[in-house]
Amino acid sequence: MANQKVGTITHYYDKIAVAVAKLTKGDLKKGDTIKITDKDGNEFKQQVKSMQIEHADIEIAKAGDEFGIKVDKAVKKNSNIVKI
Repeated sequence: MANQKVGTITHYYDKIAVAVAKLTKGDLKKGDTIKITDKDGNEFKQQVKSMQIEHADIEIAKAGDEFGIKVDKAVKKNSNIVKI
């Protein structure tokens, strides 16, 4: 499933650098590399280091999950998440 959109950013908390993401396809695991791209074409790559659901750490997110993910840079709502 390399280079396929797997989800979307639904919210961003700038003070703690955490994005809320909705996974729409496949799964996402700690250690996976993702690319986040906004509608203006801004993008960056990062490794998934931390994910949480309801303040509990998780190792894997599956399609349909909405979860928090620690991000290296500010992201915008509706940005795409691509697993690479």
